[in-house]
Amino acid sequence: MARVKYTDSDVALVARMMRAEAEGEGKQGMLMVGNVIVNRVKADCLDFRDVRSVYDVIFQIQGGNYSFEAVQKGNIFYNRAREVEKRLAKQTLDHWREHPSKFSLWYFNPYAPCPPTWYNQPFAGQYKQHCYYEPIADTCESVYGW
Repeated sequence: MARVKYTDSDVALVARMMRAEAEGEGKQGMLMVGNVIVNRVKADCLDFRDVRSVYDVIFQIQGGNYSFEAVQKGNIFYNRAREVEKRLAKQTLDHWREHPSKFSLWYFNPYAPCPPTWYNQPFAGQYKQHCYYEPIADTCESVYGW
């Protein structure tokens, strides 16, 4: 059973985002970005109370900007999804979860060492250039409950 309900269009959106945000970090890095997207769909807390679909997550606006830099700046996000990324996206939507993105709701590339917190949320770990952050358990139990 899939972790979240999705359509072929959702698979393509996740695939495009994975490629745009983490192509340089290989398949594992792209899977981690996809996992954060799925976690945001599943989370019912913090900034993600009103996002219930892949589309909502990818095009969410926070502070007047899109949540994901790739959507905001365009870069390769607006290219068509390739088959390799579609397979990875489907894998993440269906079952894939791994540390440090397993429970993470945020990631970013600081172009420096990872800070110990990000918007007051604890550092979960790093994969190549991206730092991953999990919510504090008592502020977002829904992330840890499935």
